[in-house]
Amino acid sequence: MAEQLHEAGNAMRPSTTQIADNFADLHPPLGAAKADVEANRCLYCYDAPCVRACPTGIDIPRFIHQIRTGNLDGSARTILSANILGGTCARACPTEVLCEQACVLNAGEAAPIMIGALQRHAVDHRLATGGAHPFTRAADSGKRVAVVGAGPAGLAFAHRAALLGHAVVVFDAKPKPGGLNEYGLAAYKMTDDFAQREVAFVLGIGGITVRHGHALGAQLQLAQLRADFDAVFLAVGLGASNALGVPGEDLPGVRNAIDFIEQLRQAPDKSQLHIGNDVVVIGGGNTAIDAAVQARRLGARRVTLAYRRGDAQMGATAWEQGLARRNGVIVELWAMPKAIAGANHVESVSFERTALRDGKLVGSGETFGVVADSVLKAVGQHLLADDLAALERAHGKIAVDAQLRTSLDGVYAGGDCIASGLDLTVQAVEDGKRAAHSVDAWLRGKAQE
Repeated sequence: MAEQLHEAGNAMRPSTTQIADNFADLHPPLGAAKADVEANRCLYCYDAPCVRACPTGIDIPRFIHQIRTGNLDGSARTILSANILGGTCARACPTEVLCEQACVLNAGEAAPIMIGALQRHAVDHRLATGGAHPFTRAADSGKRVAVVGAGPAGLAFAHRAALLGHAVVVFDAKPKPGGLNEYGLAAYKMTDDFAQREVAFVLGIGGITVRHGHALGAQLQLAQLRADFDAVFLAVGLGASNALGVPGEDLPGVRNAIDFIEQLRQAPDKSQLHIGNDVVVIGGGNTAIDAAVQARRLGARRVTLAYRRGDAQMGATAWEQGLARRNGVIVELWAMPKAIAGANHVESVSFERTALRDGKLVGSGETFGVVADSVLKAVGQHLLADDLAALERAHGKIAVDAQLRTSLDGVYAGGDCIASGLDLTVQAVEDGKRAAHSVDAWLRGKAQE
């Protein structure tokens, strides 16, 4: 691991039992009785707005009706046919700004249907019962497709391409598949090793081989993949964290929030990790929230989340912002980092108050400082350029057309490495699914030439 978490001095840390409670399931699953009550609230709308709000287009009224009638296997199949990672999305998708926000019950000032919880209820049942995979592969096409990246986009692509009859080889740099589902989401969102259980289910379709320890530009070259395979799908994500660009950024105790989250997710005993007494998280997205809340739950005495703009501009949803505040995180808005200070280790961070003037962020000249023995940077990521120089770019990411084709023949891309609008797991799944159908059409058309 890149860096050990800094020792928390003499602060009273949570016990092993408290740590277990702190990182228990954020949203415990619905029981059968509650799921039945919730499913019966659904109006089963025609041309349902919740379906239009779902990036993967899950037939939400149908799967809820199937729950109501006791057909959990059928409900799960409805979900998974549109979103093969429906279990993770039920846990981590911001349903409050997608399907649940679109629920027509909101118009009558009633609570929306708990769509995410019902989705989890059905999918968890299917994964728990096991048995034969619910989908059957088409006849072997004789084509081989390479996937670079075993995250949500890569896994969704691999499953759909295998379903369509192609042989798929997935290359990934990490020792485990899953991408951000395994390494980048808060531990309390993905309990009981769910990411790996879901991956095992995805691979159960057959026809997919996963090879670990293969990073693009190191062990893999795009030109060689194009030569060895009939098509290539790039799902490389955004592998490099952005820098703050302030003095003191390289001090010990300053690290990327995504690295902290990864270490926490992979730790066999979270009670042995020490984050510090006074933690400052810089950023306003979901990664920043996940880092700040987990730092508090790990035992940090004071956690300050600082963001240079206001709450309306934060990438994190209002619900996630509320989660941070409910966990005792101090949220400092309109605060831009100016410098990180310390002798041999970070000791404080100085900020300048900001404001919007004519739509432009400007400094006010007013400064303040925050004591810190740990600083976590969550100010976004950018595309690693290793072996991608031949591809055209758009907005700093890989440029693709409506069929998710890149500028190179036979090379497609999806997920966070393209500018598809939403940096969400559910959007990555949709990218992978769509790209698989594009590749399939291209390969079959090519075979007929």
